[in-house]
Amino acid sequence: MSDSERLRREAEEANRHYNDALTAVDDAFIPADETPGPVVPWPDAVLPPPSGPHRPWLRVVHRWLAPVFARQRTFDNKVVDAIDALTDQEGEVAFARFQTALIIFLQKITAFVESKDRVVADAAASRLEQHERLLNQLPDIQSQLAVLQRATQMLTRAGASPSFATAQPPAAGPTKPPSNLSSLDYRYVAFEDRFRGSDDEIREKLRAYVPVFAGASDVLDVGCGRGEFLSLLKTAGISARGVDTNHEMVATACERGLDVVHGDALAYLESLPDGSLGGMMAAQVVEHLPPPYLTRLLGAAFQKLRSGAPLVVETINPACWLAFFSSYLRDFTHVQPVHPETLQYLLQASGFGRVTLQYSQPVPEHMKMQPVDVAAVAAEGGEAAAVAQMARIVNANAAILNNLLFTHYDYAAIGYRS
Repeated sequence: MSDSERLRREAEEANRHYNDALTAVDDAFIPADETPGPVVPWPDAVLPPPSGPHRPWLRVVHRWLAPVFARQRTFDNKVVDAIDALTDQEGEVAFARFQTALIIFLQKITAFVESKDRVVADAAASRLEQHERLLNQLPDIQSQLAVLQRATQMLTRAGASPSFATAQPPAAGPTKPPSNLSSLDYRYVAFEDRFRGSDDEIREKLRAYVPVFAGASDVLDVGCGRGEFLSLLKTAGISARGVDTNHEMVATACERGLDVVHGDALAYLESLPDGSLGGMMAAQVVEHLPPPYLTRLLGAAFQKLRSGAPLVVETINPACWLAFFSSYLRDFTHVQPVHPETLQYLLQASGFGRVTLQYSQPVPEHMKMQPVDVAAVAAEGGEAAAVAQMARIVNANAAILNNLLFTHYDYAAIGYRS
């Protein structure tokens, strides 16, 4: 028997007891007696003295009857007193019966109200549990809707003529990296929608690179995605175009009026004349590429860029453990992390000069380990306060390290077919 069923039965039983007790109170209730009581004769009304023309002879009769009436009055008064006494005894018994029924009723009404409260509380808890289940399903529904939206867009485009160009690979053969999965295009777009951020968020992250291309033209955005950086360059009056292997992202960028082609980055780059580019951008791309492909891409970029043209290659910083464990490992299409110094060396080895490292998106302060200023705390609150403050900060730092290094060996993703 479930808890709800048990509470329902208890409430029904309490309701029956309540009704029985209420009926008993009704039966024991003493109604008001509205019938007139006995008339007690007054002394002057026993036998009034005679008057009128026959008064003389009536006095004799009055003297003879007056004692009789007096005795009758005394008897009547005793009878009335006896009836009153008997009535008072019956009233006390009735009142005692009513008082007992009322006490039982009060006891039953308390149980009745408590049972109702438990039923109401159980119903409220059940509704709250249902709401929590719905809220827990909300992320699943949001992810499925995002994928469905992207799949719908893909199918809509599949029935129409392509609105973008497709880059053809050179005669040497395909150079596409093995990580490209065109059948997952729409799912990966939905994945980036959720985890990388909205268009506005990505534009704000990339805005800092726009000044690097100030005064440039013919900029190529490799792996341009939905065209966030291209739209920034367009706003800044810098001519640029993009290339991406993801069919759905290219379609999205073209719908925004951007110049984007669908194809392999290295194939497209090698098809361009040498020295034809005024700049090149590759944001969050190199972590998707195998090392041989990456080295060829950087070599081709060096050949196609004009003298003095900038090359910006942004990627996740695996030297930051938080970035590596929370961002890099999350994306199932990542092939290999690239350490900052490794990427700097690869650019230098490909012929690029003045290669510097520019870090972005610092970890928020509240997520960092905090130092302990023992001297300041001791000066303000004494040694005891300094020790207490040091203990709190050490514990907080230990929690940060535990969350990064010592959580769980394994995990499983568990879902249910809807």
